[in-house]
Amino acid sequence: MHDTAKKRDFSSVMRSSNSRYLSAGGAPDKPVKVGFVLLEHFSMMAFTAAVDALVTTNLVRTAPLFEHIILGVDSRKVLSDLGIEIATNTTLEHFTIEHRGNIDILIVCGGFRCELNENPQLTETLKAADKLGLTLGGIWNGSVAIAYAGLLDNQRCAAHPDNHAFIREQFPRVEVADTALVITERCVTCAGPVSALEMMLTLIRKQYGEDIVRAIREILSCDQVAESGGKMKLQAGDDPTHPENLRTLMQLMNNNIEEPLTLEELTAHASVSRRQMERLFQTHLETSPSRYYLELRITHARRLLLQTNETITNVALASGFVSTSHFSNCYKDYFGLSPSAARQKQHS
Repeated sequence: MHDTAKKRDFSSVMRSSNSRYLSAGGAPDKPVKVGFVLLEHFSMMAFTAAVDALVTTNLVRTAPLFEHIILGVDSRKVLSDLGIEIATNTTLEHFTIEHRGNIDILIVCGGFRCELNENPQLTETLKAADKLGLTLGGIWNGSVAIAYAGLLDNQRCAAHPDNHAFIREQFPRVEVADTALVITERCVTCAGPVSALEMMLTLIRKQYGEDIVRAIREILSCDQVAESGGKMKLQAGDDPTHPENLRTLMQLMNNNIEEPLTLEELTAHASVSRRQMERLFQTHLETSPSRYYLELRITHARRLLLQTNETITNVALASGFVSTSHFSNCYKDYFGLSPSAARQKQHS
């Protein structure tokens, strides 16, 4: 039997990179259930961005946190804006919201060419969901359906700019925001694909906290182009707002995993003092340079261990550990099981 007691916690900046492999403390009794109502010609990009956020949430935790169901208004197949049909789980006619628990969040997914006429079945479904206290959501012009149900009166909502004039004319009691995302206590609305992802991250944060959102962002936003020079952010914790000398130190560590630099060598290369380096890491990353470096190396080792067939000895050496026993102890301290047990679990 392997000792699964975790002796060491990752610092916040590296926790997100390893969250999938850590103990899922405080896992919910049951996943949050999200329903997506697809309107004909819905935006495929916005819909997949929203679903991807939920799927990725489940990937970064050992226990599933979300389930989702796809609903058609009156058909088991719905045509997207790309001309691709999506099979739904059921239709609104056969989906009854009887009590809270069979669904927790209901989101209407629209698109640029979606009809803006009222659908009585959808209106009744949204009203039933509201009576049970469910969170409602609208993507692109999905907020129009919520407005038809009278659930946006005297509230702000977001929608694609192409639909602002229609909403203002048709629903004078609804305030159309000039922002791409609006969050209220019981309703979330957004204008398009990018804001759809942000909308879902807001809902995930509300349910499970900031740490899990940070982990999701690291996976889904790794190729986000930074404002300065078009450089792509690929390194965990790399933040363009951090001081340049801190980013230099982080990059030095990242480039010297197999043969780690000493702290003295790092300060010399980055032209900072030891005290300055420690202050930079503590102020911006809430950790020490040595702890960050160790966690960077143990994360590198975890990837090699679980993604390659290299021997544990080679993984240890490639990650800057001078002995297999030291590597095994460090790995077990952070992940709660030995490298060999982790690899065995990966393939079980």
